[in-house]
Amino acid sequence: MEGWQRAFVLHSRPWSETSLLLDLFSEESGRVRLIAKGARSRRSNLKGTLQPFTPLLVRWGGRGEVKTLRSAEAVSLALPLSGITLYSGLYVNELISRVLEDETRFSELFFDYLHCIQALAGTSGSPEPALRRFELALLGHLGYGVDFLHCAGSGEEVSDTMTYRYREEKGFIASLVVDHYSFTGHELRALANREFPDVATLRAAKRFTRMALKPYLGGKPLKSRELFRQFVPKIRPLKSTQDPQ
Repeated sequence: MEGWQRAFVLHSRPWSETSLLLDLFSEESGRVRLIAKGARSRRSNLKGTLQPFTPLLVRWGGRGEVKTLRSAEAVSLALPLSGITLYSGLYVNELISRVLEDETRFSELFFDYLHCIQALAGTSGSPEPALRRFELALLGHLGYGVDFLHCAGSGEEVSDTMTYRYREEKGFIASLVVDHYSFTGHELRALANREFPDVATLRAAKRFTRMALKPYLGGKPLKSRELFRQFVPKIRPLKSTQDPQ
């Protein structure tokens, strides 16, 4: 099995008449870009294999920024995502594509990704807890360190009922100001533990991760969010759905 790596396709698009250009997230090499020659041809044994959320074993070769896929095998069937969980999975894929540097190893993040996709596939409720846990894991692997449990001003442990205002590159400082950057100690403990027992902590986690990820994403909007907004009107007559991203 020399040279084989576990991997997932993040995104694919046509390349020439019969090939695919793939963005791949692999266990050992992180994000890589590959050409899958002939993958779109009728006789290709890769037809239907190189799909997002399908666990793969892959080999590639070549030099330069774009490598050539040598072999790919599906380890199992694609993880079953549909509706809101599918759009949530596409969001996670887009996050990885946007923020990770090419060919930089993120082995632990690879398993955080796997656990997130498995959680999305197995959920019967909101996908938000899985998304928030992955976003926090991603920030940690990017080196975005923040202490949720102590006041950055005094060093004292946060109090559940006290309000703390987030200051970039400093942390959370006790404050009487209540605005978009303010969090209660209860919400900060939830962020630290990556457990969100109620609507308030989930909303706080979403608010924080959006703020923290913004410098990495820049001003370019996420395509997956736009796709979700197009999807929402189709399901709103059946039930109320909020953007989980």
